[in-house]
Amino acid sequence: MLSAAGIIFILASLGLGAGCGFFFGAKSSEKARKREKEEAGSLIKQAQGKAEDIKRKAELDAKEMLYKLRVDFEAQTEKKRKDLDALEKRILQREENLEKRVEFFQQKESEVERVRVQLKDAEQTLEKKNHQLNELLAEEKKRLQEIAYLNIDQARELLLKRIDSEMVEEKAEILKRRSEEIKQESDKIAQDIISLAIKRCAVEHTQDTTVSVVALPNDEMKGRIIGREGRNIRALEMATGVDIIIDDTPEAVTISGFDPIRREIARVTLEKLVSDGRIHPARIEETVEKVKKEFEKSIMEEGKNLCFDVDVHNLNPELVRLLGKLKYRTSFGQNALQHSKEVALLMAGLAAELGLDVRLAKRIGLLHDIGKAIDQQVEGTHALLGADLAKKYGEREIVLNAIAAHHEEVEPKSIYAVLAAAADAISASRPGARRETLATYIKRLKSLEAIADSFAGVEKSFAIQAGREIRIMVKSDQIGDSALTVLARDIKKKIEDEMDYPGQIKITVIRETRAVDYAR
Repeated sequence: MLSAAGIIFILASLGLGAGCGFFFGAKSSEKARKREKEEAGSLIKQAQGKAEDIKRKAELDAKEMLYKLRVDFEAQTEKKRKDLDALEKRILQREENLEKRVEFFQQKESEVERVRVQLKDAEQTLEKKNHQLNELLAEEKKRLQEIAYLNIDQARELLLKRIDSEMVEEKAEILKRRSEEIKQESDKIAQDIISLAIKRCAVEHTQDTTVSVVALPNDEMKGRIIGREGRNIRALEMATGVDIIIDDTPEAVTISGFDPIRREIARVTLEKLVSDGRIHPARIEETVEKVKKEFEKSIMEEGKNLCFDVDVHNLNPELVRLLGKLKYRTSFGQNALQHSKEVALLMAGLAAELGLDVRLAKRIGLLHDIGKAIDQQVEGTHALLGADLAKKYGEREIVLNAIAAHHEEVEPKSIYAVLAAAADAISASRPGARRETLATYIKRLKSLEAIADSFAGVEKSFAIQAGREIRIMVKSDQIGDSALTVLARDIKKKIEDEMDYPGQIKITVIRETRAVDYAR
């Protein structure tokens, strides 16, 4: 059992502890409240700072939005102002145009009024002169009636006959004189134009042969070209389609062939093989194929150079290639490419003298013989084939007609077609342009006339235009009109079967009926 003092001590200790606890608890509560207060103040300050930031940001956003709205408004205002200015200008322009039209119409009205006044004056003058003429005619009638004792109808008839006879004679004399003057002037002008065109045209004439010669470094190379048992020369002839002639000519091999393209390919191939030194069938075939590809490129270059020289552009590339191919095409020994160039220059000179389109004339002259590039592979005349080619590659109708008509196979529809025929004839007939001996030429013409004369009913035949046309006169009492077509076809067939000739021959059969009588 505890004593009272112990109990008191315990109670006092407990009270003291409780007081201390309360004191210290109160003290700690006050610190907590102070700390919470400080935290609350800090939070408030942070909230205020954020609120200020939000406010500033909102103000900035508002200012930026206001600025954008102002800029947009100003842009729209400026655009509307420009639109209004443009509209105002258009309105002013329309007003000015209307004023000009009004002024123009006023001028026209004044001119019409002036013309009306002039017409009125002219009518009055004409009426006055008619009146005077009627008076003169009345006097003339009266005088004639008094002199000849004729009535009015008889006098009128006599006067009209006299005037008519005088006018007919006078008109005939004037027409005859003017026709003679025009013929003389036209002949002189035509001669001047043709001579000037020929003077301005300077194209070299080339005459190709049917053989080419390849020089060799030594005669030992001939044996290598022939090869063992002739296999090399056979391979070369088969690959190129020409004849290789190896004879006693020192250090030279002859290539023979009528196709100039094959002959040129064979020549270049043989030169490459001789230069390389390796000659065997496989190498020959390889070289021939390579040369053919290079040859196609060279043909294209020739066509481009020709177009550049003649100043003709915007041609289809295939037409340019075919023009280059004409370098290896001849007619009577005349090089087709040089002939086309010459015809283009001649047509340009003729067109310039006549005041026509020089560029169009050059284009027609350059393309007029384009059909010769394919006439050996396709059936038909080179003029019609050329027109078909030009049509295929987009040339105009005036060009097509000129090409087709330059040998009179179709009707010419423009002066350019006539110029093409004239320039072609000039180029072909110039001295040195074509190669044909006089004996061969005369023999060919005689053969042509002999074939025509061999048919019954033929009276006379004439080979004209250097053998390009034959005109046949028939006996009208033996051959009727319906038989002319049959006779022309039979003569054509016999000429094709029995003669060799370049190009084409036009056959014209003429039947004439005459009625003759004698007045005694």
